[in-house]
Amino acid sequence: MPTGRIASRFLVVGGLAFLVDVACYNLARQLLETGPLTSKTLAFVVSATFAFAGNRLWVFDQRQRLQLATAYTLFVLVNLGGLAVNLVPLAVTSYALGWTSTVAENVSGNLVGVALATLFRFWGYQRWVFPAEGVAAPEDDRRTVTT
Repeated sequence: MPTGRIASRFLVVGGLAFLVDVACYNLARQLLETGPLTSKTLAFVVSATFAFAGNRLWVFDQRQRLQLATAYTLFVLVNLGGLAVNLVPLAVTSYALGWTSTVAENVSGNLVGVALATLFRFWGYQRWVFPAEGVAAPEDDRRTVTT
């Protein structure tokens, strides 16, 4: 599948995961009254699981597939890296600058942080989680998609 089509599908799944993330963040922040980093972490877990399913079943469906446990483990590791990238702007805004309004937290965590983390995740997914044919994958876990 051409890279442009993969990127387009990635953005669709990512956009839906973004909506899940924002909704979960605000529900946790406002209804559960958890702190900003805890709220973002909870939202991350829910939206990342949604994104894994969408990426595996639709975005990278033509790529070789690692065993589910291996792929999900790599996905979680890449997303933990993405979470770290995502939390930096939120931490700076909330703790270093003391801007704790709903708008400030949403801009830093759900716009700036998500944009930076999206770039990181797209690179990581293509490289490790959903590698193209011919890209080294653990021999015991390599399986190709049959059509």
